[in-house]
Amino acid sequence: MASEFHERQRRLANALLHLNASAYIAEPGASAQYFGNISTASWKLSERPLLLIITPRLVNDSQVEAKVSILTPRFEATRAKTLPIPFEGVEYIEWREEESPYEIAVSALSIEGTVYLDDAARLFVFNGFQKSLPHAEVAPLPAKIKEIRQRKSNAEIELLKCANEATLLAIRAVHKKMKLGMKESEVSKMLSVALQAAGLDDGGCLTLFGENAALPHGSGSDRALGKSDFALFDCVGHLHGYFSDVTRTVALPQTRIPDENRAIWGDVLFAQTVASRVAVAGAITQDVDASARTFLELTGRGAYFTHRLGHGIGLEGHEEPYLRGGSLDVIQTGHTFSNEPGIYIEGKVGVRLEDCFYIDGNGQSIFLTEGVGGQALSPWDP
Repeated sequence: MASEFHERQRRLANALLHLNASAYIAEPGASAQYFGNISTASWKLSERPLLLIITPRLVNDSQVEAKVSILTPRFEATRAKTLPIPFEGVEYIEWREEESPYEIAVSALSIEGTVYLDDAARLFVFNGFQKSLPHAEVAPLPAKIKEIRQRKSNAEIELLKCANEATLLAIRAVHKKMKLGMKESEVSKMLSVALQAAGLDDGGCLTLFGENAALPHGSGSDRALGKSDFALFDCVGHLHGYFSDVTRTVALPQTRIPDENRAIWGDVLFAQTVASRVAVAGAITQDVDASARTFLELTGRGAYFTHRLGHGIGLEGHEEPYLRGGSLDVIQTGHTFSNEPGIYIEGKVGVRLEDCFYIDGNGQSIFLTEGVGGQALSPWDP
């Protein structure tokens, strides 16, 4: 896996050089985890910044290498040096409590040109570098650098497949054990146990029965499952930091779903299928959202699809780019998204179906759940 990190660092260094930038800086979090294996689990954020700094280094006329540095409080330097950073020759830059960490970093690395600060960096870090670099630009990430993390490698896609497949299998296992009269909280606990048993970390499910599902993020009540109710499960977990996100709206064998609600379920499934066919390399993200929305408008229920179609997924559950109106991002190979149309009629019914997908080498969208059957077949066969 070290080679995966080295390739990411090399690509970042090349992008920085191409953009005539002197450094990329990130706090512990998804981006620092991506480039340097430093997550907020391994280093908690505080008022004392620890920063991952990557600078480009020209080895010869055609070869660019990354230089990886860690800015650390001096009293934390020993602990910082135990971080499992996949890079030979990491430089540790220490700053004392009475010093400006930003001035120390600028001086130690001879930073002069544009500095790109990760989008998740806190404002005081931005302000600190801006003050320490009065004659240089401290800027948010340009698209060329964002694209590096947005477009997943084959290894990342395999992790995402495993996480999403395990999540769907957990949903199916719990669905078979459910009974009428169970409370939302009871089934939610069953799902959490199933996700953990499937090997996922921090797994959990938003669990909504009947009309509660008409509020996409829930009502706060603890409804018992009735004989005419759908049950909606929106489940997440992660595997080695990579997230799953799967939603199913299900019914039990003894459930008697009203015909109109069954028709809504079918329309949502068809909208998801339409969007998956439009989501190919070269498509514009807003057009994918529009494809599902246009179909649901034809059914007369378009006004009840009240949120975006999807979001990027990877080391964060929700990340750029997004499938929504007004988004002009171009879909490319390696992109990963959720595809989650829904119909929400308050006081009556809510239906959402969600499978995440990736864009393969042929430019086609493939569901990350494809290995265990992919999309739901019916409310009784998720």
